[in-house]
Amino acid sequence: MCGIELEICCGSVDDAVAAQQGGANRVELCSAMFLGGLTPSMGAILEAKSRLRIPVMAMVRPRPSGFCYSGIETEVMARDAESAVKAGADGIVFGILKEDGTIDSQRCRRIRDRIGDRQAVFHRAFDLTPDPFRALDELIGLGFTRVLTSGQQSAAPQGADLIKRLIDHARGRIEILPGGGIRLRTVKELIEKTGCTQVHMTAFHERYDASSTARPEVTFNGRSLPSESCYEETDQGLVRRIVSEVAGRNVADGTTASAV
Repeated sequence: MCGIELEICCGSVDDAVAAQQGGANRVELCSAMFLGGLTPSMGAILEAKSRLRIPVMAMVRPRPSGFCYSGIETEVMARDAESAVKAGADGIVFGILKEDGTIDSQRCRRIRDRIGDRQAVFHRAFDLTPDPFRALDELIGLGFTRVLTSGQQSAAPQGADLIKRLIDHARGRIEILPGGGIRLRTVKELIEKTGCTQVHMTAFHERYDASSTARPEVTFNGRSLPSESCYEETDQGLVRRIVSEVAGRNVADGTTASAV
């Protein structure tokens, strides 16, 4: 891939297998993608590690809606991180903020210490920090491997200028992983603008589950949640097209890939 690493964000082991078959270099394994990604089950991590040759980064996020956690939630995260490492996860993806949006260094250190020599990835909670350069320096001091960021915008292409500045500021002390709203048609331009060496994307298409219509009068989720008859699944072919695009080969446009 001309030196560009592709990380695919996956909501299941099936997704992770498809990502590997499509040529991804690494996967981030989550659950509840429609909530921005929560901690996957330990069974999912174990099964992914038994089937994949590429690294598996496990999300540790106990709930949706923000990143300022209680003492109990922090303890749950620590236990989940330890369990994920025991299950074979190659890295842990997490982030903890204070109420003002600054890095909660004390609680982050607690999780960081629990995972030993595994990779520590600070997720897009970074995009809420009031001073991204100070936050980056704190994460370097805490020993994080990389930070996932959209450049503090809703989509990474709009945050390309800040992403480039973060890469320059990091000077190789921490990896900068652009992610968020990246499309097949925009990924190459983002790489050129930022000088990044890796990108984080999803590559979903919609799948239909006929069993959900057997009793249409029965529902299982709230009105704010996605349709009960459809779900998103990683498209192996789309992953291949992303790989081809960042490698500089011509591919047919039209299908899009987005990042979480």
